Amino acid sequence: MLLAVIAALLAAAVAAERFLPRLSARLRGAGPWLVALSVLVTVWQVVTAKTGLLPRPFFHPPQSLLEVYLDDWSMLGLSVLHSLRLLLVGYLIGAGLGFITGVGLGWSRLVAYWGHPVLRLIGPLPATAWLPIAFFAFPSSWSASIFLVALASGIPVAILTWSGVAGVSSAYYDIARTLGAGNRFLVFKVAIPAAMPHVFVGLFMGLGSAFAVLVVAEMLGVKAGLGWYMQWAQGWGAYGNMYGALLVMALMCSGLVTLLFKIRDRLLAWQKGMVRW
Repeated sequence: MLLAVIAALLAAAVAAERFLPRLSARLRGAGPWLVALSVLVTVWQVVTAKTGLLPRPFFHPPQSLLEVYLDDWSMLGLSVLHSLRLLLVGYLIGAGLGFITGVGLGWSRLVAYWGHPVLRLIGPLPATAWLPIAFFAFPSSWSASIFLVALASGIPVAILTWSGVAGVSSAYYDIARTLGAGNRFLVFKVAIPAAMPHVFVGLFMGLGSAFAVLVVAEMLGVKAGLGWYMQWAQGWGAYGNMYGALLVMALMCSGLVTLLFKIRDRLLAWQKGMVRW
């Protein structure tokens, strides 16, 4: 019934092409994807609900996802809020510390001398490898999860920021010094703005790493969140709920990356369109 309603809406939009040119243009561009998705959902329905080629409870028909969102929306929504809070706190802490560390490594020889070996030692290690130490060193699973998310997001930001600051052309510094600029001006008005494209690459990489660690951390320690919800659903054999949480997580991650791209295009208007999502 839901697919029939969607088909009727699309047919009405096609019929009203003259009156809604913008909507018609968008639908025309998305037409192949709409056809592919409709075929995919039809095949999904046939091999699960109609023929049983994919056995339950491991595979569910499309309407099971709709039932999850209608029947369990309160617990799922609460899990999304918990995951967002944990992700944003850890990501902002990690990105901030990584940015400061990267600027120090790229600008100061003294900081690079002491910080470079440390970064080379802990940088290649996955953040999940620190799970035993994190849950032992921190007083609660919440703070340990914050540490893991911050570590996963901070390392790429530090490395890319360092690379960006160190790669700034010396001619920029020479011109600024000729005009009377001091070290403070060189750092905040020359080095950091020139390194911002590298910084945003690190932010994108850090966000992906933070999401991966978020799921693992929530499965092992916290009492709420999408990772916890997936673990709970798997324990009860409610694979439909697990797939519903996976879809929500994918949409949340995609939305946050899109928001980060909007911020990037705003701050780096001269590079708009060079990196796409």
